[in-house]
Amino acid sequence: MALVRSGGLSVASPRRRTSSFLVHLVLLGVALCFAAPFAWLLLASVDADAGPDARLPDWTAGNFEAVLDWETSIRPIVNSLLLCGGAAVVNMVVAVLAAYPLSRHRLRFKRPFLYTLLFATGLPITAIMVPVYEMFVRLELVDSLPATALFLATATLPFSIWLTKGFMDGVPVSLEEAAWTDGASSFTALRRVVLPLMAPGMAVVAVFTFIGAWGNFLIPFVLLQSPEKEPAAVGLYTFFGQYGTVAYGQLAAFSVLYSLPAVLLYVVVSRRMARGFNLGGGIKG
Repeated sequence: MALVRSGGLSVASPRRRTSSFLVHLVLLGVALCFAAPFAWLLLASVDADAGPDARLPDWTAGNFEAVLDWETSIRPIVNSLLLCGGAAVVNMVVAVLAAYPLSRHRLRFKRPFLYTLLFATGLPITAIMVPVYEMFVRLELVDSLPATALFLATATLPFSIWLTKGFMDGVPVSLEEAAWTDGASSFTALRRVVLPLMAPGMAVVAVFTFIGAWGNFLIPFVLLQSPEKEPAAVGLYTFFGQYGTVAYGQLAAFSVLYSLPAVLLYVVVSRRMARGFNLGGGIKG
């Protein structure tokens, strides 16, 4: 028996306590593996003589002073915000418009289309970069921030459509039918009924798209050629010098600044995501 009842209380058996201890020990080990790089990042960013090894820092603000200027950090972060913010907005709009018929209508090829979307999420982006670059050259879109943001949006679009459809399936169709009865069109019902109830889900899609684009190095590295247009993900590459030399302190300081927008976005959006879906009481009578 896993549990032994004594006086109305459930007492775990020694085997169950041992397995629980082992599970928590493994989870703690995994957590430490993820936390160790962040600890090095924070320590090295304020270390005057930072190296590849984690150690107590020789405290200094010089690393941040060296990277806190327009060309080194501010302009690349602004470019990243424009690229990733634009990609997230385009991605969400297209995902909603694509997920609505998949969720609300009986389509003949809906299941094969959904499986195609699921398959597309597993395709490595490196497999299509050569034809994409050739297309950008022919259309004269190389070194264009809007075109690069558009392609960043399409890179995560299949999974975004899949996620959005799942969230939309959780909104009862009866709510839309009530809006139609009051004279609302399908688009009005989608905008004023479905989307507000999907707000936590769309927050998930926005964070997923933004962070996916924020950490993408290959796409802007290939499609953007002007130094004044490069995002922060490409700017990290400049801290690796010739002959294997690395400015570890400045690299860590820049990485901390680079991480802040994504962390702040998650903190702001997590409040809305924590509320979850509240669909009860939507219809009376």
